Order: sequence, then C-alpha cells, then structure tokens
Amino acid sequence: MSKTGQARVLTPDQFAHLLGEIKEHRYPEKNTALVQISFKLGLRVQEIALLQIKDVAELGPGSSGSGQRSFKLKEILALPAAYTKGADALKRSKSTYQRRRISFSVHDFHQLVQRIETMAKAGAEIKPEDFYPEVKKHRGKSRDLPMNDVALRTAIENHLAIRLAAHPSVKKTDPLFLTQKGGPYSPNTLQEHFALMQRHWAGIERASSHSGRRTLMTNIIHDQKKSVKVAQKIAGHVSPSTTLIYEEPPEESIKEALQDAGYKYVG
Repeated sequence: MSKTGQARVLTPDQFAHLLGEIKEHRYPEKNTALVQISFKLGLRVQEIALLQIKDVAELGPGSSGSGQRSFKLKEILALPAAYTKGADALKRSKSTYQRRRISFSVHDFHQLVQRIETMAKAGAEIKPEDFYPEVKKHRGKSRDLPMNDVALRTAIENHLAIRLAAHPSVKKTDPLFLTQKGGPYSPNTLQEHFALMQRHWAGIERASSHSGRRTLMTNIIHDQKKSVKVAQKIAGHVSPSTTLIYEEPPEESIKEALQDAGYKYVG
C-alpha cells in the first residue's frame, strides 16, 4: 500500500504482467530493456535517459559478415557522477532546484530580525537574497552496478542487436535509448513513457518511473533482508535515511499483519 504521492511498489506478478503487456506493443525489445534497467538496477529516470551505449557494452570495430555490428555486454555498469540527480549531464538534461521553504530556530530568527533592524536604522540597502542561508548543491554520486541478472542482460542484448542491425554505424557515445522519432529521451519524456507502459498498458495504478527504483529497494531490504547500507550503495544515496524512505512492506505483508494481529473476542 503506497503512501500518498509515492510510486507504487510492484509485486512479482505485476512485474511479470507488465513485461507481458510490453510484448503486445511496438518496440518490445527497447521497452523491455528500459523496464529491466529500472527494476533490476534501480536507476533514476534521468540516469536512464542519459545512458550511452558505451556504458553497457563495448562495440566491435566493424560489421560482421551478416552486416551487423558486433558488441560485447559489460559486466558492470559504471554510472558516472554526471548522470546522477542534480547534475547537468551532457548538457541534455538540466534540473533547476528552488528552495521554497526556509527554516530558522527562534534564536537565529531573532538575530536575523535584529540585524535587519540595525541596517534599516542606518539607512543601508536591504536585499532579501543577502539573508538566504547557503543552499548546498547535490553534485551527484558515481556508482558501479554489476549487470549479472540474466533477464537484464538478455533484454539489453536484444535491444542492442536490433539497434545495431538497423544502424551499423552507431557510435559508442550515442544514447542507449532513442525515442520513436529517433532522438534522445529527455527525463520528462521518458517519465511519461514509463507511466504509459505501467498505467495504461498494464493497468497498474499509481505506478511511475520511480516504481522500479522503489521496488528494488523494497526487495533488497524487506525480501532479501540485506543491510540498508547495501541498498544505499545501489541507490547512490548520501544518507541511509533517504534509502529507508524508498523501502515499503508489500501489501500482502500488511494484510497478514492486520489479519494476525492477535485480538480475540471473548464472550
């Protein structure tokens, strides 16, 4: 049961249903690879949009006898810090963050008011921006993610095989995923595409581009019983408290807990 406003955590059956629905629509290889990367590696939608071919595979020097460019899938996805949240990666995606709420302690607020009063009495120019606290910018965090899941590797290989067959001259720095029009995805466009696949194709309410990331964190912490530190490393979070926000007990666990609460009616 997802908290209000949070992306839905998918059950194994829902994930399998999603993959099945993808096969019934156009570009099943690309869309399967998108979903597998989201759910098996926990990448943010911006990170997926910025992936390049060289991040997941090494391209061969030329075409084979069949005319298809050869490639070899890497064992580890080394995600650059520039791809992560808050970074202006490759000048293709720029996020602007605004601080909408500023908190002060009573003591600090009192000192601030006294300072403004003193400046006003002295006739000094008062600019609001001079009193804003310093905003720390998130510079992103690199992480190495092993690509050892069989379904994940198969999906990426199938996608690349079709991509290189259609465009043998593709460069290693080209985007891993292209839109139907042939251009790179923007984070917003890819976010909408994930919503289309999960909500409209598969009929999974409240699912979004963040569902894969939240589902993976929940699986690691709740189902696999791994340390929060492990999930934090995979997610690329600075603080483990941020990772815990992503973890959510499956709906069935909540139902069982309420059903077996232990209250018995005594007549």
